[in-house]
Amino acid sequence: MMIDLTGKAAIVTGAASGIGRGISLVLSEQGAAVALADLNGPGAEAVSSELADRGGRAMAVTADVTDRRSVADMVVAVLDEFGKVDVLVNDAGVIGAPGWWEREFPSDEDWDLTLAVNLRGVVNVSEAVMGHMKDRRYGKIVNIASIAARYGNADIPNYNASKSAVVSWTQSNALQLAPFGVNVNAVCPGILWTPMFHRLAEKRASFNADPAFEGLEGRDFFEKLVDAWIPMKREQTPEDIGKIVAFLVSDDARNITGQAINVDGGRRMN
Repeated sequence: MMIDLTGKAAIVTGAASGIGRGISLVLSEQGAAVALADLNGPGAEAVSSELADRGGRAMAVTADVTDRRSVADMVVAVLDEFGKVDVLVNDAGVIGAPGWWEREFPSDEDWDLTLAVNLRGVVNVSEAVMGHMKDRRYGKIVNIASIAARYGNADIPNYNASKSAVVSWTQSNALQLAPFGVNVNAVCPGILWTPMFHRLAEKRASFNADPAFEGLEGRDFFEKLVDAWIPMKREQTPEDIGKIVAFLVSDDARNITGQAINVDGGRRMN
């Protein structure tokens, strides 16, 4: 079923690559005007041009989700261009500070940046649009968490903890906004071949002691992981995540709020 988002205006953070780009493509294909927000301004511009070339309406905004002033300026720019914000997708995320893939365990800097971006960044952007959505008594917020929120990892506990916190924030924010007709949900992607996972594969090739993965690097490591962990034996894609996001921000999902939905080929069932 084609979801019609014509006339909707969306902000997607972390839109310059990976899952954020995939979500933006799907939302645009289904009719939404999309503001692509990212600290990587040139990357956001490239995706914006890609959407425009496909006939979509898009704009790029350089924004740092850890900086409330930067976030406020981004929201003002989007309102100036689109006149409203119907949809917010909080996708911006990191696993650690620069060089995290070269450390067996996270440093203080890894912990600080991961929580600043993955948790406080979600809160900052959500709070920047909440007033607008409450006034209109309409809005859809989707926070991109991870199946890492569902279990522990010895090597990236900072990332797992941040994504668990995103699920908890989603539930709290859903309760805050339900009286105003605003839906807040989370999506927990599974295993996707993105630039972030490429780095994670490099890290685990260096430090993973599991003999089943010995000698495997990059894409080979990833494919072995998919085969070992995913019951459906296939990887997930950014477009897979975009499709569930498109459903959640549509009016077909008007009675879904406070949920965290796994898109992971059966890796975690709940």
